[in-house]
Amino acid sequence: MQIPLPARAPTLLSRRRLFEQKLSDLHRCSDLSQLKQLHALIYKSNLHEDLFVAPKLITAFSLCRQMALALTVFEQVPTPNAHLCNTLIKAYIRNSQPEKAFELFYTMQTSGIAPDNYTYLFLLKAHFGLRFVRVIHAYVEKCNLYSDLFMPNSLIDAYSKYGLIGVEAARSLFDVMEERDMVTYNSMISGLVKTGQLKEAQQLFDEMPQRDKVSWNAILDGYVKAGEMSTAFKVFEKMPSRDVVSWSNVISGYARMGDIEMAKVLFDKMPEKNLVTWTIMISGYAEKGLVKEALVLYDQLERENMEPDDTTFVSILCASAQSGMLSLGKKIQNTIIKRRYRCCTLISNALIDMYCKCGSLNRAWRCFNEMESKDLVSWNTMIHGLAMHGHGKKALHLFDRMKLEQYAPDNVTFVGVLSACNHAGMVDDGIRYFYSMESSYSIVPQIEHYGCVIDLLGRGGRLNEALRLLNCMPFEPNVVIWCSLLGACRMHNALQLAEEVLDELVKLDPANAGRYSSLSNVYAAGGDWKGSADARLRMWKTASKTPPGASSIELDGEFHDFTVMDTSHPKSDKIYQTVNGLTRHLRKVAFAPT
Repeated sequence: MQIPLPARAPTLLSRRRLFEQKLSDLHRCSDLSQLKQLHALIYKSNLHEDLFVAPKLITAFSLCRQMALALTVFEQVPTPNAHLCNTLIKAYIRNSQPEKAFELFYTMQTSGIAPDNYTYLFLLKAHFGLRFVRVIHAYVEKCNLYSDLFMPNSLIDAYSKYGLIGVEAARSLFDVMEERDMVTYNSMISGLVKTGQLKEAQQLFDEMPQRDKVSWNAILDGYVKAGEMSTAFKVFEKMPSRDVVSWSNVISGYARMGDIEMAKVLFDKMPEKNLVTWTIMISGYAEKGLVKEALVLYDQLERENMEPDDTTFVSILCASAQSGMLSLGKKIQNTIIKRRYRCCTLISNALIDMYCKCGSLNRAWRCFNEMESKDLVSWNTMIHGLAMHGHGKKALHLFDRMKLEQYAPDNVTFVGVLSACNHAGMVDDGIRYFYSMESSYSIVPQIEHYGCVIDLLGRGGRLNEALRLLNCMPFEPNVVIWCSLLGACRMHNALQLAEEVLDELVKLDPANAGRYSSLSNVYAAGGDWKGSADARLRMWKTASKTPPGASSIELDGEFHDFTVMDTSHPKSDKIYQTVNGLTRHLRKVAFAPT
């Protein structure tokens, strides 16, 4: 029988080995408390100046978002080398401080530390602007660092992030390259696709000696984004192998184009679905107002034990808000509550927006008040929601509360505030808020702010002031502004101004017959029956060119669409009977003595 040896206390050698093991994994440490203990041991062991240990320590502090401590580590090394500088540059970029990364790059040069390939590759990932990409390109040219294809490929990728001018610079570099690989072609094709240069992208794609999935997905993405789905589908069919990205891309394209049936056919054929594809399909149904299909597919998603994430919830909630699909939005919130999913601010904002746009203001208000942490978007969404539903004074009270809680308003906030004044008929308050934008908050009013105030003045009967503001604003008035002024003319029987406004509207939107209807009503209110009849005649001549507007109502999980004088609904007789009954009742109320 063997007698177990007694447990020994760690020897100096074992403690050293443990310390060495921790040092080797130091750059992966993301526990700040443990990291600070290790930092103290490193300092005690006089290793803080070691050019092997210091970079690992900087990386670890950058993972913990402690850039001040990372900089302290860097400054304690008396003779930093390029590797140490590169580590700090990478750390700055990871922590969204590109300007400090470039400061260190310039300091390296004045300190006699020669940047290497990695220095430039890290700086190219900073996305600090086209000018800085050109600066790096100039250094790469000067030092002739093209021997490794990774460098010109990274330059092409960096240039391609800056629109047409950037892509032109990328193409110039691509054309002078003596050697190219698949990554070179893929980066250039992706850049051309981003700027809508499909013909050029297709030419490069055809020239490629070899293609991989990235190449095929890049050209497919170009045709999908351009809405050329017939060509996109031909590319999709030719693909030697398809991955989840390929399927998701083409399904998304058909859903965006409104061909939800084709999107569903492809979705059903897809061999392996991921959360992105489910989200695309459910959102597509929601945007089209197909409530039952969206709900059935969402139930199926849950049965498949797919765990929805933030992106899924936000995408479906946005689609529900866009189409007014309250039932699906409520189902999403029920899932969040049932699963005890931690609601981030983004999801809460999407919920508030959805409930506001679907007319369920009480639920929106409850979501807003239950939020653990609000941002400016939360306040703006709730202010807009209250204003939209005619609760102008409540919206303004919320604006005051927002300022008390130290949130600085932006231009979106003031669109909501001015809309609230408009709905509440608070003309003087609206003008005061409008002029306070620049004087108190340094926010320059945009065309939408001018539009709100012009509408506010018009509704308040101050048509001359509205016209004066329209003429002196630093923007060309758009259709929306002229329409609001025409509506005000109708409200206040301003016949002469209405004719002038209509002339401007016809120049901007000649095919819209609704403008003549408003003018006809203005003539009729002023007793000019001939003018009214002429306007009606012009309306009917134009009406054939304009598709009629439609209203949608969700009832018991189904959407019902209606147009003017529509009789296509199976219950249209009963609907018109009810409407006529309500009209008679309203007329009696209007003439009842007060």
